[in-house]
Amino acid sequence: MPSLDRDQQDVDIDLAQFFRAVWQRKGTILTATALVGVLAFVGAHAIAPTYKSDAMLLIEPREPSFSASGPNASTVEPMPDELNVASQVQLLQSIDLMKQVARDLKLHERSEFDPESSPSALTDFLVLFGLKKNPLELAPEERVLKAFKEKLSVYQVEKSRVIGIEFSSRDPQLAADVPNAMADVYRSLQSGAKLDSNSEAVRWLETEIANLREKVREAEQKVAEYRSRAGLMSLGSDQSFSSKQLSDISTELARVRGERANAEATAETLRAMIKAGKPTDTLDAITRSESVQRLRAAESQVQAQISDLSTTLLDGHPQMKSLRAQLAGLREQIRSEALKVAAGLENEAAVARERETQLIAQMNGVKADTARAGEDEVGLKSLEREAAAQRQLLETYLARYREASSRLDKDSSPADARVISRAVPPQEPSFPKILPMTIVSALATFILSCVVVMLMELFSGRALRPASGVPARENEQDEAFTDEDMQRAAVADLADDIVPAAVMAPSTLREKPASLLDLPVASDLDPAEADVEAHEAEEAQGENVEDEFSAASVADYLLEQGTRAAFAISPSGDDGSAGTVALAREVAGRGRRVVLIDMTGSACPSQWMTALADLPGITDLLTGDAAFADCIHPDRNSSADIIPQGNADVRQAMRGADRLTMIVDALADAYDLVLVECGPAQPEGLARLSRNGQHEIILSAPEPDARELADIMRAFQEVGYDDLVLMSVRTANDGPRRRAA
Repeated sequence: MPSLDRDQQDVDIDLAQFFRAVWQRKGTILTATALVGVLAFVGAHAIAPTYKSDAMLLIEPREPSFSASGPNASTVEPMPDELNVASQVQLLQSIDLMKQVARDLKLHERSEFDPESSPSALTDFLVLFGLKKNPLELAPEERVLKAFKEKLSVYQVEKSRVIGIEFSSRDPQLAADVPNAMADVYRSLQSGAKLDSNSEAVRWLETEIANLREKVREAEQKVAEYRSRAGLMSLGSDQSFSSKQLSDISTELARVRGERANAEATAETLRAMIKAGKPTDTLDAITRSESVQRLRAAESQVQAQISDLSTTLLDGHPQMKSLRAQLAGLREQIRSEALKVAAGLENEAAVARERETQLIAQMNGVKADTARAGEDEVGLKSLEREAAAQRQLLETYLARYREASSRLDKDSSPADARVISRAVPPQEPSFPKILPMTIVSALATFILSCVVVMLMELFSGRALRPASGVPARENEQDEAFTDEDMQRAAVADLADDIVPAAVMAPSTLREKPASLLDLPVASDLDPAEADVEAHEAEEAQGENVEDEFSAASVADYLLEQGTRAAFAISPSGDDGSAGTVALAREVAGRGRRVVLIDMTGSACPSQWMTALADLPGITDLLTGDAAFADCIHPDRNSSADIIPQGNADVRQAMRGADRLTMIVDALADAYDLVLVECGPAQPEGLARLSRNGQHEIILSAPEPDARELADIMRAFQEVGYDDLVLMSVRTANDGPRRRAA
């Protein structure tokens, strides 16, 4: 089981004590839980129910169904991104949209949206004393909008282009009507914005188109004037007249050259075949000649007759001879006609050659004209480009004008949003949830009650128990206070004006042991025995309640005087320290916060008020080895606190004794009373220790001796303390008062 902290390794938390304490107070806990549960149930029923409903909008670009298609159609708009959707969320929360919805639904007639119109008595009281601004100073419309904003919630669905419109109201039908109305008004505003944009575009385009038409007319007129002035004929294409003429001449020249070459080749071939006696029937020029074809037909007939008669007549027959003579004549005619064809081809070649010469001369002239017209065409092309650009811009504006004009109708420009889910009246209220609220309230009360009981057990010390198996300190005696060590340290520190916090009184008051070995420590003194002794001391104090020098009387005096810090001197040693412990418990029993600082050499108060012997205390605090929270411990038998002697080295702690005043002042800010038990201290040491501050000096003497008391008071008077408060359980003289030395 883990211990409480680093400096208290020998104390553990008793978990069983926690559960026992909770079980012992189970009735109170269950009663509080049931009471809170009933109150939560009744309170939830008393609260007016609130209903919520929402509508969903999908943000996407939308075009009318009759939009133009083809090359003149407008480009498709891109899908809206995250920023566009967020902008639409802000648009849905605009004041203008809310005002229109509020007017359409007549929300000003509902008391739910103007609760300030009938202010309560508390509101009138706050306004009367200037603690609240008068709500009636605001216009009714502003009050309605204020309530509208509080009930409206517009949000974007994560990772989507969907916007949700949520509204809460006491009327379920109104909770559904408001989101639907907001969606309709939003879409109407979006559509109206498109109509306004189209109307503005039409008006702007009309002016621009008129200006462009004038510019196009002027540009085309400049082109025509320049063409006429430069003598450049337009052929309806990008090609000029001279270029076209040059192209035609080149084509004709190529044709003439081809014909000439063909005629020359055919004539030469025909003459060669005639000269060689070869048949010329295969030549195209011969086959195209009609006279040659007639002669060939007659030759064929004569040959046919010769073939027919050769079967009946001999070769010497006159008829046969006549036929052969006709055949020879026909062949001579064919040869003559072939020579004529060859001569005709040669004539054609000569004509073509002459035509070629003429075309070459004509082409050279056209080339010269084309070169001269090139410079004029440069300026012409520049004017034509300007005219073409103006004409193209005019056509673009005309297309946009026709498109914008077609969208001037209200239904032709749909909003870039569509409703995907309309709000419906809810059947169950969203608040309050009676059963969950009741269960949570009861469960929270039960848990908090258990925690409070456990904390009470922890801070009272009843849930703490000594750790088992922790070895006792073997060298405790070597680190404890001794009278000789304190005397030597006091002498050594006088040179530095630093006086230890617990300088022992002279031996004339009481003979004290020279070492702490003769005193009981926590390992030798059983905690039960210490409790018995403390209880007996308290009983002894209780038996003398009427004693005006008792702890109770001194407590009354200190509380009446409003004392914040007091130093207790115990000339008799531990029995006087026991009286100081009884005083601390008496003050704590009266509901005051009190802390006792153990500055004694025997650590008697620490042994009686704490269960452990090695807790960090004042010496650790003076040396800076521990913090305030680690050095303050609860008393075993009361609500008082104690800062025990501690575990640090005595000599080192004495060097920081001048910090005691600051420690006492700091504790006085947190406690009603700070008691510093100094044991049998010398007056000089106490004066240096307290810096002669405004503190009460308590003389704790259970069996006071008049002479001894006179000596003590005289000694304190010498260092500046004229009054002492006597605390004794055996003397019954006057009431607690200041005794003059």
